[in-house]
Amino acid sequence: MKPYLSIIIPAYNEAKRLPLTLFDIDKHLKSADFSYEIIVVDNNSTDATSEIVERFSHLIKNLRLIKYRTPGKGGAVQKGILEAKGEIRLFMDADNSTAIDQFNKMIPYLKEGYDVIIGSRDIEGAKLIPPQPWHKRLGGNAGNLIIQALLLPGIWDTQCGFKAFTAEAAEKIFPLLKTNRWGFDVEVLSLAKKFGYKIKEVPVVWVNNPFSKVSAAAYLQVLWEVVKIKWWLTTGKYKNL
Repeated sequence: MKPYLSIIIPAYNEAKRLPLTLFDIDKHLKSADFSYEIIVVDNNSTDATSEIVERFSHLIKNLRLIKYRTPGKGGAVQKGILEAKGEIRLFMDADNSTAIDQFNKMIPYLKEGYDVIIGSRDIEGAKLIPPQPWHKRLGGNAGNLIIQALLLPGIWDTQCGFKAFTAEAAEKIFPLLKTNRWGFDVEVLSLAKKFGYKIKEVPVVWVNNPFSKVSAAAYLQVLWEVVKIKWWLTTGKYKNL
């Protein structure tokens, strides 16, 4: 039978952080009243990420590994989302910055008929532990204003790595992606908006990781990809739109 929830975790060299994340997911969901699967997409890791998942698959039910050799978080998420079987497909970060218990905040909106529900660190009710440094907040907020102006007015945090989709929305949006790196979040939401899907932003608890792999250059890359996504939408480069 198809599970209710598929959890997709893109992972690049996450052998050290992934075990705690997997145990935390299992702890919260093993008593849930819905079925689920956990999919780790190893994104061309050079450490023991794959071995860790294979070892833990004997301890954690419905855990499976997908190996994706093309570098890029967006491509890894796309691969996992499209191979998932769940009625709801959620992707989250391997460092557990937003834990699976935050999915409980999304369930009422799924019942109301929302198609895409995204975690947000920038709306009322969100909690950051500890708060991000001021320069990261400033850069992120400035970038968000550009994203809102060009593509997604009213969405305050496009980059939080905690997003859920109905199977119908996922299977329509994700095959169209052209961006396989950091800008894929914006592309996914822009396509969802273009298709007319109902999008809800919910506040989450987010634990700041001081060893984050997101560099300053990644913020600039996102903005460049935002410009390309705007161009692709404007010039009709997407099929089925």
